[in-house]
Amino acid sequence: MGVVYYGNYAQYFEMGRTEWLRKLGVSYRWMEDNGIMLPVTELQIKYHKSATYDDVLRIETMLVKLPGIRITFTYRIYNEKNELLTSGTTTLVFIDKKTGKPILAPDYILEKLREDF
Repeated sequence: MGVVYYGNYAQYFEMGRTEWLRKLGVSYRWMEDNGIMLPVTELQIKYHKSATYDDVLRIETMLVKLPGIRITFTYRIYNEKNELLTSGTTTLVFIDKKTGKPILAPDYILEKLREDF
């Protein structure tokens, strides 16, 4: 059909989150190596226009509010013509890797966020 498969957009959101955390100075790998998992518990996507194969996409990732146990992001994906293709939201929960139970956002993330929020 010449358009990007609809399921790929969740992966694009993940790329946006990964880069957002990296710019914050934290990586998923480092968090997991230090005992914290961050699974997605909610995903909402609205498709405005299809991305086509070979489009260069821009993903805007924004934090909704300072996290507690949950952290929520919003996303907008644009093509090279600056057309809004997709928007969405994900909510993730901080989980202690050893116990499998939800925990508050770690201080090292909250400290970095307070500087910018």
